[in-house]
Amino acid sequence: MAASPALLDLMATAAAAAITHAGLVDETGTELTGGDYARLPATASADGADVRLGGDLTFQVPAATTVGGWRAYDASTAGASWGGSDLTEESYTGAGQYDLHGADTGFTVSAD
Repeated sequence: MAASPALLDLMATAAAAAITHAGLVDETGTELTGGDYARLPATASADGADVRLGGDLTFQVPAATTVGGWRAYDASTAGASWGGSDLTEESYTGAGQYDLHGADTGFTVSAD
């Protein structure tokens, strides 16, 4: 038997409360490193089983990097990854900035 919708909603609310930072990952799902890149403080909220970041974030992206997705974390370094989603890939030859729009983020807590 799968988890009930009410339980999934509760889990999403708990996950949103645990999110303190967001970060970017490359096309393989590995978090970016180098240059001036760092996770940024973030908030999140849940709407049913859907979790979404609460605002826009501007990340510093190192040279020779492809941004492939974002992830939510419970710490500025290390810690747990709580989920995230893929983004349209964007490649950087030189260092640059990536604007992550909170309205475009989100993931769904599911029983799958």
